Amino acid sequence: MQPIFNEATVAVASGPLGVPVLGRVVGMLTARADCPIDRLDDALLIADAVAAKAGSFTRDGRINVRVVARLGSVELHVGPLRDGGASELVASTALPGIGNVLERVADLIEPRQRDDGGEFLLIRLGFDAQGQTTSDRMESDVT
Repeated sequence: MQPIFNEATVAVASGPLGVPVLGRVVGMLTARADCPIDRLDDALLIADAVAAKAGSFTRDGRINVRVVARLGSVELHVGPLRDGGASELVASTALPGIGNVLERVADLIEPRQRDDGGEFLLIRLGFDAQGQTTSDRMESDVT
């Protein structure tokens, strides 16, 4: 039996609409996968970083992301990117005093080759969709 999942593909021109559009799609699909709030915030942070930076590493300046949400994880498949673009995209998300946003938040960051040339970047964020909620953990800490 295949795991139940939801997916969507987003393609927007690099610019001011990229961040809110990708953020809403990632937020909607991640929430449907029973993602805890703290990891939902992480997913939105990843979406913001990708939307703000990815257009610089594509061949045409467009941001293309396939978002796949399963129970317990969400993946962003970013691309097509130009050769070397996946590593450059990851490096571009470093912030002074904070470090690399993608590396700090994502569970997997993996550049992959495309069959038709170029690259794409796989970013995976895992979470325990069936674990205790934050309020459950707080109650057990008190008792």
